[in-house]
Amino acid sequence: MSKIKIFSLGGLNENGKNMYVVEVNKDIFVFDAGLKYGTDKMLGIDYIIPSFDYLIKNKKQIKGLFLTHGHDENMGAVPDILRELPDLPVYATKFTMDILKHDLAEEEVMATNLKEIRPHSKIEFGPKLSIFPISVTHSIPDAVCYVLYTEDGAIVYTGDFVFDSTAMGPYKTDIGKLAYVGKQGVLCLLAESYYAEKQGHTSPNNRVSEYIREVLRKKEDRIIATIFPAHIYRIQELFNEIMKTKRKVVIMGKTLQEIVNHAMDLGYLKFDRNRIGDLLTLNEKGVIVLISDEKEKPFANLERILKGFDKYIKLKETDTIFITEPSYEGIEKRLAIIMDEIAMRNLEVVSLSPKKHLLHHASREDLMLMINLMNPKYYFPVKGEYRYQVMNADIASELGIPKENIILKQNGDTATFLDGKLQDETEHIPVDDILIDGKSNGDIGELVLKDREMLGENGIVIVSCTLDRITKQILAGPDIVTRGFIFVRDNQELLADTKKLCQEVITNNIEKESHRIDYAQIKTDIRDQLGKFFYRETECKPMIITVIQEV
Repeated sequence: MSKIKIFSLGGLNENGKNMYVVEVNKDIFVFDAGLKYGTDKMLGIDYIIPSFDYLIKNKKQIKGLFLTHGHDENMGAVPDILRELPDLPVYATKFTMDILKHDLAEEEVMATNLKEIRPHSKIEFGPKLSIFPISVTHSIPDAVCYVLYTEDGAIVYTGDFVFDSTAMGPYKTDIGKLAYVGKQGVLCLLAESYYAEKQGHTSPNNRVSEYIREVLRKKEDRIIATIFPAHIYRIQELFNEIMKTKRKVVIMGKTLQEIVNHAMDLGYLKFDRNRIGDLLTLNEKGVIVLISDEKEKPFANLERILKGFDKYIKLKETDTIFITEPSYEGIEKRLAIIMDEIAMRNLEVVSLSPKKHLLHHASREDLMLMINLMNPKYYFPVKGEYRYQVMNADIASELGIPKENIILKQNGDTATFLDGKLQDETEHIPVDDILIDGKSNGDIGELVLKDREMLGENGIVIVSCTLDRITKQILAGPDIVTRGFIFVRDNQELLADTKKLCQEVITNNIEKESHRIDYAQIKTDIRDQLGKFFYRETECKPMIITVIQEV
């Protein structure tokens, strides 16, 4: 029969950075390649991706990277991966592939093996291996789950999903296909855990049309609405309700405009283009202004408007701020700060409650339905913090799956199946985070973060000195330059003592007879002695850099 290994390079015990690997004998199938965004403590880090050294090492065995949908937490790492592996086969549905091509063009990354697929069309990889994508409901069109058929049974990765009977067209779940896969025999089901603690079905709490309609009815003046550009479903809900009024829409921001226009061109968004205004429409009564709310910098555009830095939008007392997405873990503090700023501007704000309104992720009843449809032999909770993985495992246990058949793992831990049976093995694949700063292609690393933290908390001191090339006598300096450490005008005595200490260190390291000098030792001594001196005098530990030159 076969040996199957399932493990994660990212996505377990965390939100985002999803990347799951299924290895069947020596054939490797990769599902999703996402990112997650850095916190405020990760100074300057824009996003984090999983280390893909395993893929580079085993690139000849990879049959393909299969993307479930076009959100960053599921496909945001693909440009970075394709920069190193341009020939990697990448499979995605039409809308997901269009987003990927846009991202690759922006990053100037060449990809030579992009393969657009259709739901419910099998992709063969030999006589006993195939992939079958099935449409599922999410907040973006063309989302799919993947079924990997092996000779020991199917392995199913759900991606993000909900069961919503009102979802149609590119949002509709094909329940019949899911049930058919379940009847054929599922060896292992990998299902998301993001909302595993929430009771009931996510639907209808993922739909907010009535709420939007009420906001439009009550607020007759200009409304500034924040949206996630990739949540096409929510944009369509807004458009549907706006079409029932006489209001116009102004779409702000290049990225948001490109996404909306492209989705309308493809028929994923339906709206009367004549109702889309321009900058001349921006201050008309009743206009709806859409601004993007990027996840990596939540409310950054709204904050810029509130502070009066936006070039085009100037707030008026009659404006209403409409936050169209419920808060999620990690932005609650940020949202509270924004709410305070709005209150200080004496503006009205309308926001969605995270208790009443949910994102398009599977709650307990959705997970139960998926488990019942799939009827898997083994269950592997993925996607979410570990406590939610445990809650997801409890759901499976309630439905009768034996606890020894429920797999709880951390990133890198493998679940190994031999001839369809889970083995008691403890193999671990090396995993790590790659920290990306701006357009840097390399990992920033922990040492850089520690340097940034030191600079942010204690500042920097630069010691510069010029010596005679022959006699090694001090010609100029030592000069002391500080940034973020002390206020120079009020600390002249401290600076004088610092200069004196540096001068003594340099003089003591000059051999009088041979006029030889050890510059490395000078830098070490200045760093050590100044560090102790500054901590004794100020209880701060600034970064100390020494620059010595000869003339």
